[in-house]
Amino acid sequence: MSTNNAADRPLNHRNLYRLPWTLTDTTDIWLEPTRKCNMRCEGCYSINDPASYKTLQQIKEELDFTEKYRNAHTVSMAGGEPLIHPQIEEIIRLVSDRGYIPIILTNGLILTPQILTKLKDAGLKKVMFHIDSRQKRPGWVGKNELELNELRLTYARMVADTKGLACGFNTMVYEDTLKYVPELLEWAERHINIVHTMAFLIFRPLWETKPKGRFEYFLKGKKVKIAPELVYENIKGMRTDITSREIVQEIRKKYPDFEPSAYIGGTEELDALKWLFTFRIGMKNEIYGYLGPKFAEMAQVYHHLLYGKYSGYIGPKLNARAKWMFLASFIDRNTAKALWNYLKSCLKNPLKLLSALHHQTVLIIQALDILADGRQSMCDGCPDLTPWKGRLVWSCRLEEFKRYGCFLTLTPAEKKSPPPERKNNKILFKERTLL
Repeated sequence: MSTNNAADRPLNHRNLYRLPWTLTDTTDIWLEPTRKCNMRCEGCYSINDPASYKTLQQIKEELDFTEKYRNAHTVSMAGGEPLIHPQIEEIIRLVSDRGYIPIILTNGLILTPQILTKLKDAGLKKVMFHIDSRQKRPGWVGKNELELNELRLTYARMVADTKGLACGFNTMVYEDTLKYVPELLEWAERHINIVHTMAFLIFRPLWETKPKGRFEYFLKGKKVKIAPELVYENIKGMRTDITSREIVQEIRKKYPDFEPSAYIGGTEELDALKWLFTFRIGMKNEIYGYLGPKFAEMAQVYHHLLYGKYSGYIGPKLNARAKWMFLASFIDRNTAKALWNYLKSCLKNPLKLLSALHHQTVLIIQALDILADGRQSMCDGCPDLTPWKGRLVWSCRLEEFKRYGCFLTLTPAEKKSPPPERKNNKILFKERTLL
């Protein structure tokens, strides 16, 4: 199969495993100890709030409330920048003591080996770093995504040296950085032993800021103007309709056999791939293949049967012992193909049988989509709901709830017919389109 044909190969959601996560039985609880941040990132949905430190009592109350409604495996601590919270160790310990897997989502700006060791001692299990070229990161402004791999590797090695922690990276994907995604995965392949997750978050502005946008906004039937602080930063002319399928096409230009296995869909689009998971298996500089839908189903069902929760975390030791995953070859064709590629490689170099085989997760997240008729397609069964005033809301739209108390309703803006053009005594009208 040629590279171009591989890139164009359609991605059908019916061939993937639809993850069984629901709003009440899921993998994760989203916790925001603070919305204060020490960095400004384009595309961030969180409004910097210097006075937003939550007390331990507030954290306990949020966990108590969430536990009433959500059965979860992990707790993701985000913000803002969670590491600047003065009691972050106590928060991690509180989460761990309740039986959850604590995960920190951080820009890493103030992280040191000493701090990381303390967080690990408190119960931390995984660090997800947000690093991309549109951050106002001191010392790295103007660097492209590939140049930032030097920084990513510094953090990955710091986590690896601490021992026992999983490591991953979040990168926001914009129109002009889409081309770097395959090379970022190539970098992650070279460091598959210490980089366990690569997550690509597709940029979306929450609302339009143009004076004459496509939509009008209503709160309980009353027309409102969008508060300017609710609008994610955008760049003039930047595309905001990149999809997870498009990213897969881009990846396949370098990895023709790249094959996702699991997803969660959209609330308004039946074929949307909102969270798209790919599980690849290999060694440094050599990917043997991709674990398929049956593997993903078996892993989730087994974990739920054994622990009563769907799995949202794989530890570094298990990631480095990926040979056991070949057991799924009996029911999963993709896994069988990966096993065959691995065995062929071992025939050429039998010493590989003695080397560790690693598992790496590639995640693509396609956030809010606003459809032509104004419907808002969210992630169906989203793991990242967060408590707010006695309810659970989508964390990416928390600011909207804080200001308005609910989602706004969108309707297509009325468009007046363009003035008629006279030509050869006939009246011609310009074509009108919504998008």
